[in-house]
Amino acid sequence: MIVVNLDVVMAKRKIGTGELAKKVDLTMANLSILKNNKARAVRFSTLDALCKALDCQPGDILEYIPGGENEDE
Repeated sequence: MIVVNLDVVMAKRKIGTGELAKKVDLTMANLSILKNNKARAVRFSTLDALCKALDCQPGDILEYIPGGENEDE
C-alpha cells in the first residue's frame, strides 16, 4: 500500500493547506484528497510541484508499506 505523508511534510515545513494549494495550483479539495490518503493516483507534474513548493523529495511524501488494501489488486 502507498501512504501519502503530505500532512507530515507540511507540518515540518509549517505550511498550511491554503498556502500550499496556491503554490502548486491545486484546489483545496484536491489537496485535501491527497493529504487524507484518499487519492487513487497522483500526476508526476503535481508531485513535482509539491516537491518544489515543500523543498523535499518524492519519497518524503510517498511511502510504501507492505500489505494493506491494495495488496491483491
